[in-house]
Amino acid sequence: MAGIYLHIPFCKQKCHYCNFFSLASVKHKSAFVDAICDEIAMQDQYLEKETVGTIYVGGGTPSMLSISELNRIIEKLYLHFNVSEKAEITLEANPDDLNAGYLKALRETEINRLSIGGQSFYDDDLMYLNRAHTSDHAITAIEQALKTGFDNLTLDLIYGIPTLTDEKWRNNIQRFLNFGINHLSAYALTVETKTALSHLIGKGNLPPVDELQSIRHFRILMEMMEANGFIHYEISNFAKPGFYSRHNSIYWLGGHYLGLGPSAHSFNGVSRQWNVSNLSQYLMLKDDKKTVFEKEILTVDQQYNEYVMTSLRTSWGCDLEHIHNVFGKEFALYCETGAKKFIRQDKLVRRENRLFLTNIGKLFADGIASDLFR
Repeated sequence: MAGIYLHIPFCKQKCHYCNFFSLASVKHKSAFVDAICDEIAMQDQYLEKETVGTIYVGGGTPSMLSISELNRIIEKLYLHFNVSEKAEITLEANPDDLNAGYLKALRETEINRLSIGGQSFYDDDLMYLNRAHTSDHAITAIEQALKTGFDNLTLDLIYGIPTLTDEKWRNNIQRFLNFGINHLSAYALTVETKTALSHLIGKGNLPPVDELQSIRHFRILMEMMEANGFIHYEISNFAKPGFYSRHNSIYWLGGHYLGLGPSAHSFNGVSRQWNVSNLSQYLMLKDDKKTVFEKEILTVDQQYNEYVMTSLRTSWGCDLEHIHNVFGKEFALYCETGAKKFIRQDKLVRRENRLFLTNIGKLFADGIASDLFR
């Protein structure tokens, strides 16, 4: 099955660490909804009649859309695509948007999964990140979502924040566990260029990120989640059986997906395309009925590299037989030979024809993958 991603670019304020395309304004929200509905109609052949098994409304802050705006977009998707009756439909939401009334109305839509951007249950961490919500907002939002009947929830947490001690990080994980939620996405804080965080650290206005602290936090995370029955099915993602993110799994397993909205990416197996990362241009291009994306045809080497990068991050591992069948014997031998040194270093383990990262290897995932690239 294929997936559809919708990028909603509006936010109340920009988080210091964020390098995604977003705007701290809703000035053009109505025009944007018109434009993305038009784009849905224009791109209705991209997935070549594949059944759509997942829809993911991300951003930005999609929970800034009204219920009527969400319904309009989703109805347009159902009109133009073959959406499965059992589709996973996820909405990313900030805690301060999830009041009881909004949640109750969401339950009447096709949305059946919420991704709540909590990041931390400590206000000093949230202030460092420049989040718009407080820890109380996060706690209340989760409680209200569960009370309203959303049983398919995922929470985002960030580790490696300079204000986040090891004890506080353990407490954040334990607080998540106490809620009984079945999915956690946990990300290391990274300082991307041209972000407010990079500027503020460079000016000495905020303490820098400590890589050793992030490594400690990642080890704590793996230990606590494993001890509580969660499967570490992707580097940053943990779930109870049956609660994997079906949408994100499409990315990691090389499935096809269509991205809609400014800056959204699409992939159909042999080519990748990405929409313009500018709302004004996106709206102008839509008005002129021109394409809103750039496109590249992937070489065989690029397709192989993408498979290695994504598959190694998962609990399904990198399948040498798949590489042999899809890319050829030479590619499989190249990957197998390159993996040997990491197996000796206990960073990779081979089980039959698959390569898996060990817990040590997960600390070096990107470097290992890039070393196996062509």
